[in-house]
Amino acid sequence: MRILIADDEPTNRLLLQQLLKAVAQCDPVADGREAVDFFKAAFDSELRYDLVLMDVMMPEMNGHDALASIRMFEELRGVTRDNEAVIILVTAIDAGDDAVAAFSIAFRTDYLQKPVLKENLFRKLREHQLLPGDPS
Repeated sequence: MRILIADDEPTNRLLLQQLLKAVAQCDPVADGREAVDFFKAAFDSELRYDLVLMDVMMPEMNGHDALASIRMFEELRGVTRDNEAVIILVTAIDAGDDAVAAFSIAFRTDYLQKPVLKENLFRKLREHQLLPGDPS
């Protein structure tokens, strides 16, 4: 499994990489613009990402704008909703599902609240059929 981790905080990127290292190859980036660039390059090289973990609040380009750019790119490439990348927004914003959905219901696959706990992360991976069983 290939995962793109976009977060401006180095400790958050490292934490996610450590949690996922046993089940995935992770590419960390520090902002939304880098995330879009990495996603496009991987898509074009046919080494597509299975999952994108996208922080909401980042410099250069925030997670919502990066998410919209990625979905627009997929649409232009003929990717259908059934085949699009799983994109999980990761947010420190203390908001319920309704608030996060209001920002990005059409684009995101799911979201996780920070701090990200291993059990919540792996539950999401299983829900989106990215992980067959319990890896822990």
